[in-house]
Amino acid sequence: MVSQPTSPQAVIPDPSLSRRIQHDDSHPKLFHSLHQEHSSVLSLAADDESIYTGSQDGQISVWDKTTFKLKALLRGHTGSVLALEYAPDKHWLFSASGDSTIRVWSTRNHTPLYLLHPHLETDSGDLFSLVWCRPLQTIYFGCQNTSLQWFSFSFPTLESAASFAVSLPSDGSIHSGTSTPTSISRKAHKFFDSYPQYTRRPADLNARNPTCASCLPSSVSSSSVPASSSSTRGLSPDSCVQDDLVKAPLAVLQVPPECVIFSAHYGYVYCMALLPSNREGSDDPAPEDTAGNGLQLVTGSGDSTVKLWQLPSGRAQDAAPQLLHTFDCGAGAVLALAVRGDTVFAGCQDGLVKVWDLETRTLVRTLLVVENVDILSMSMLHSDLYVCSANGDIQRWSASFDLVGSWRGHEGIILSSIITRVPSSDTAQERHGENFTLVTGGNDDMIKVWEVQPPRTNRDSLSELSGFGNTADVSKSINDILVYALAKFVAIPSVSNSLAHKEDCRQAAIWLRKCFTQLGAEASLLPTGESTNPLVLATFHGTRTSPHRPRILFYGHYDVISARPNGWASDPFTLTGRNGYLYGRGATDNKGPIMAVACAAADLLARRALGVDLVMLIEGEEEAGSGGFVEAVKRHKDAIGPIDSILVSNSTWIAEDTPCITYGLRGVVHCNVEISNDGPDLHSGVDGGAAREPMLDMVKLLGTLTDDANKIAIPDFYDRVRPLTEDERQLYKVLSSVTQTPASLLAARWREPSLTVHNVEVSGPRNSTVIPSKVRAHISVRIVPDQDLESIAASVQEHLKAQFQRMRSPNKLNVTIDQTADWWLGKLDDSWFRALENAVKDEWGVDPLRIREGGSIPSVPYLEKEFSCHALHLPLGQSTDQAHLPDERISLANLRRGKRVVERFLSNVGSKSPLSPVQTNDS
Repeated sequence: MVSQPTSPQAVIPDPSLSRRIQHDDSHPKLFHSLHQEHSSVLSLAADDESIYTGSQDGQISVWDKTTFKLKALLRGHTGSVLALEYAPDKHWLFSASGDSTIRVWSTRNHTPLYLLHPHLETDSGDLFSLVWCRPLQTIYFGCQNTSLQWFSFSFPTLESAASFAVSLPSDGSIHSGTSTPTSISRKAHKFFDSYPQYTRRPADLNARNPTCASCLPSSVSSSSVPASSSSTRGLSPDSCVQDDLVKAPLAVLQVPPECVIFSAHYGYVYCMALLPSNREGSDDPAPEDTAGNGLQLVTGSGDSTVKLWQLPSGRAQDAAPQLLHTFDCGAGAVLALAVRGDTVFAGCQDGLVKVWDLETRTLVRTLLVVENVDILSMSMLHSDLYVCSANGDIQRWSASFDLVGSWRGHEGIILSSIITRVPSSDTAQERHGENFTLVTGGNDDMIKVWEVQPPRTNRDSLSELSGFGNTADVSKSINDILVYALAKFVAIPSVSNSLAHKEDCRQAAIWLRKCFTQLGAEASLLPTGESTNPLVLATFHGTRTSPHRPRILFYGHYDVISARPNGWASDPFTLTGRNGYLYGRGATDNKGPIMAVACAAADLLARRALGVDLVMLIEGEEEAGSGGFVEAVKRHKDAIGPIDSILVSNSTWIAEDTPCITYGLRGVVHCNVEISNDGPDLHSGVDGGAAREPMLDMVKLLGTLTDDANKIAIPDFYDRVRPLTEDERQLYKVLSSVTQTPASLLAARWREPSLTVHNVEVSGPRNSTVIPSKVRAHISVRIVPDQDLESIAASVQEHLKAQFQRMRSPNKLNVTIDQTADWWLGKLDDSWFRALENAVKDEWGVDPLRIREGGSIPSVPYLEKEFSCHALHLPLGQSTDQAHLPDERISLANLRRGKRVVERFLSNVGSKSPLSPVQTNDS
């Protein structure tokens, strides 16, 4: 291991891959602020004239859209108003509460219409989410007890629901307070009204632990009951609940048992949305325009999943939704949902937004909003996504997944948001339909109204992609991300053979996992050992609707060799563009190719064209001998899964202008030879000639390895070397004309074995008067088809020991094999190779050169044997890329076109329609 100077800890770049594109209108104007006294704003809804805000104290405030004055308070709930939903066709407002009820209000006169109890009443717990389905005249809601329930308001259903109706009190009123429902309106709850277990008593209404009064805010618990006889008539036995007379609804209804899906999730059902979207601000077609059985429901839960349900069609309003698919977000609870077309955005507990494509059932992107900060609300305005976080920030994301706006919205947690129109005095705005606002509510007791505008895009151009943005926009965005992400990747000095950069390597692995996740993969880190760097495993899942998808493993490495500043024209760990090239350590070996392949998969995902599963296995010890790699792959082989073919991109072309495909690598045996005696280092002027010197023995011993013709002198060494065929001879003639290098020299570099003495080290002060007592040499032997790796390693050791024994030296010999790697030869007649060759030809317009490499990549032949499949090697860089040298670089055109080659290859083998023929624009 080469020691490196201690360097200060590198600054790890922001993991977000989304470009922060700031426009003049990126920070919208605050149109108006509303203050809701002493109560967080948990939910929002709006109609043409009013904004409705649900509060923690159980009230619903009604604000005038024109004057922004509070014009009514809707009272009735005894728990927090957790969800609001407006039904424009009926002019109804639905409110769901922590008191396990749904209330239906008239938005014309703000009077109560219905009180709806879920099935099992309070056993359903808090009611977190609501969706009104206009074509089915049905309200769907998600419950704390993990159930999904619904109730149809069609007339036949209302009549049949009479048998489940709850009787009203004889005085025509229902009683409401600021806490748990009273004994008049509720049953004993087996959990909340339970006694300590040791008492062995059943639950009843007298078991209140802790007392309700201790749970109330001081502003509520100190309020007085009106001093009238009517107040005592309605007073609850629980003295901590303050009752007010509330106007009775027209009917009290209950969800029948057949309208329940128990355990719809394995967690609270926090959010839901209708497909196509029925939200204001959506540019989806109206649900009424959806033909056949096109209505679907998505639900999000604390179990980290999003579920897609098919809703009934026609007159079967009461029929149960049918589960179509479950999407596992793997990022904490799903707290918010937004939909557009066939795209679902899931806001998660850990600050991530998962973007799912419903047609292919695949994860197309992950947006990193704010790490480890919950996303509690999201709203769509055409193709723009507004994301509200628990830190009070609001972000605006474009259809191409660019962050185009970010601002501080509240001095607290943002709990709710909606898009709605407000009356405008600007006739130009009205004419263009641009009088949209984003309304947000938080635990700072504030409602804020922000002026926002729809993006300047034509919805018709999105029909093919249904939610992502058009093909050109998505591809351009990912091309920009390619360079943007590579700059961040190169900035991490992940030098694997330096203890000073041990933490940098770990941070590089963590960053790369987050990068792959945002591009749409499922990614994780796999440990390789206490002293070695982890593997990064990422899987880009192809179209889930395709039953038999090929699985391709891409192998690469995120570690680099050291880069001393001498010889560099710019900082080696700052990606710098000059004259069409990107300079930086790892640009060509191997960070650039890794990002090209990942972005190719992301581009195909976004265009619903990924017909394969691409598994990326990226190690962090390649430059230091791949320590722990083999053991880790075997240990985690089930997580990697079955593999059909292996793709590598870890070399360069043999020239500047002609693309190549590598089909062969030599193997290698690294050997350490040590000769020593038991004495100390000696002075040559005192003991020279009297002692048998280890250095002289070493020189003689190394001289026995080759003969006078520079051939390796180990017995039987060449016996299994594969003879040169006529096809190979003609190939070398072609390559010789391209590279202006003699064919014999190319053959010697690529297909003939070789032996190299790399260094000789001595003990002592290394000056010209010392006889070292210990001498160590490092040699390597490159092997070729069909030499056997283990046999060659053994024969090298046997030869050195036999020759040393003949020397009859009193010194001691120790020979160890340090590292080995087998040779690799691709299958030129393989369908996978032809698919890759066609992809290169379609992109560059010429047949690629078939070349071999004199170097070795230990992992390639191992992976072939471990997964019993063939490997392919696609070089992206040019011969002058300076890998391992100062001013390492990669051509920007090669990087981008290399990405397109990978796209074409994945399309070819995935049975998707191939990409269009040659593109001449290198940008």
